[in-house]
Amino acid sequence: MRFRPAALLLAAVLLALAGCGSDDEPSSAAAKPATTTEPASAFPVTVAHRFGTTTVPSEPERVATVGLTEQDIVLALGVVPVATTEWYGGQPSAVWPWAQDRLGGAKPTVLSNADGFQFERIAKLEPDLIIGTNSGMKQEDYEKLSAIAPTIPGVRGGTDYFSPWDQQTELVAAALGRPEKGKELVREVKDAYAKAAAEHPDFKGKTATFIQNAFYDGKIYVYPDGLNTEFLTYLGFAINPRLNEVETPAGEQVGLSQERFDLADADVMVFATEKAGDVEALEKVPTFEKLQAVRDGRVVYTDGTLAGALYFMTPLSLMYALDRLVPALDAAVKGGAPRRMMEANG
Repeated sequence: MRFRPAALLLAAVLLALAGCGSDDEPSSAAAKPATTTEPASAFPVTVAHRFGTTTVPSEPERVATVGLTEQDIVLALGVVPVATTEWYGGQPSAVWPWAQDRLGGAKPTVLSNADGFQFERIAKLEPDLIIGTNSGMKQEDYEKLSAIAPTIPGVRGGTDYFSPWDQQTELVAAALGRPEKGKELVREVKDAYAKAAAEHPDFKGKTATFIQNAFYDGKIYVYPDGLNTEFLTYLGFAINPRLNEVETPAGEQVGLSQERFDLADADVMVFATEKAGDVEALEKVPTFEKLQAVRDGRVVYTDGTLAGALYFMTPLSLMYALDRLVPALDAAVKGGAPRRMMEANG
């Protein structure tokens, strides 16, 4: 699972995937200040977050990202971090294709959260700002990291992981002294999705389900409204209301057994398939063929990179997803989607 229904399970997933990331010591990006493309506002700046406030005294030159997806936000804001953190996928520098060109050839140190924050490795990087808005950071972690450098944890009122992408973006932008750039990024993404929604009025009001690629320990995990579902709601879809029948803590996916697979049925379904064989494996589940969306050809099966983009849910990944996803959703709404994984692209 790519991000799962509980922090304890996340730790297990990260541990299993830790080997994918690089353990190299500081490289070219760590040996020189981060590069920027946009002027920063006057410092110091003070930002509010879930543990209070943090003051960044001067423009950061050595930014370390310690959560699952924050490298995307930092790069979108024109800053090359000295460290990123591997979530999954084993991408170079833990940066996926939609953001690779933003590195400009730099190779940040890749950290791992598989066994908690690597405090000693982070300290050796000598960062002047630590960003962990999507890291599951606890108060104790925040205090330890703050002893190294000013630290930005999750958004106020947010969840441990995957608080709204736009709130994360604006919080990180404010800490980097680029508040207007952050707002601009959010506006550009929402405007692009609104334009696509206007061009596809038949999306409006259709129910949709975003669902992982396979069953894990007897359950398949589905995303309730507001948890990485914006790529659907921005396009006019309504998230499958039947998922509310399963009591699930805030910020967690809904786990469905094979017997309750029917709750995932909707006008359109999006499976985050990642590899060859995922569709075939789903077809072996007895209740899969009973889904009306499956029988009617109203299902989208992503490729691995598109699945990653939907999981990341950042300004850069959302824009990458838009161009690829809209034609597939259009075919699904019309009942003409092919029963195969999309061809890999980038």
